[in-house]
Amino acid sequence: MFKNLLILFFISITPFLSAQTSVIEELQILETPEQVESYLEIKNSKKSNLITFNEEMHKTILAKELFKLNVGGTKVNENEFDKTFYKVIQKTENTYHRVAYIYLDGSKYNINDINIIREKIIKKYHNGVPFNILAKQYSMDENANKGGDLGWFQKGKMQSDFESEALNEVHELNDIFNIDIPSENLYYVVLKTHEPKNISEIEVLKIVEAKN
Repeated sequence: MFKNLLILFFISITPFLSAQTSVIEELQILETPEQVESYLEIKNSKKSNLITFNEEMHKTILAKELFKLNVGGTKVNENEFDKTFYKVIQKTENTYHRVAYIYLDGSKYNINDINIIREKIIKKYHNGVPFNILAKQYSMDENANKGGDLGWFQKGKMQSDFESEALNEVHELNDIFNIDIPSENLYYVVLKTHEPKNISEIEVLKIVEAKN
């Protein structure tokens, strides 16, 4: 119902939006993600959207400049053909986790063979072979190309059985351990590469306006 009220609100001000002289005036009206969502539905422009920037994952000059702004802060980039307006709508801080893994397919190996392979992997790791090299050698999915690194992820984003064990607080930094999900033929060697980290995120409204 709240969303419907927002849509009615923006419908009521559509004549104003159409007659306005500046995108800045539009930006001044928009304060919450819900208002932005309704605005974008009415605007119906492929060039206008709400973007999430993560301070750890987005390292561009633009992202760094946007993170310096307070909520409600705006920035304008201009080139020969158009102007791009940015407004920071919301700032949050969320806990992220990071591990690397080597995946072994239980439909292609029996459990005895899998355990032999995993023992070999862990022994090589303890003897100084980097985990990313071992992942490229042994892992049986595309993430092997990244050395098994999952990157930063939030709780609730991974397969539940994998996640519950990978994020178990019993595992300390640089611990290497196995995870078995036999019901799905999923078997892993996992390395805890980072401690949990609180990472800032911003939601930014982007509006592109062609120059006359």
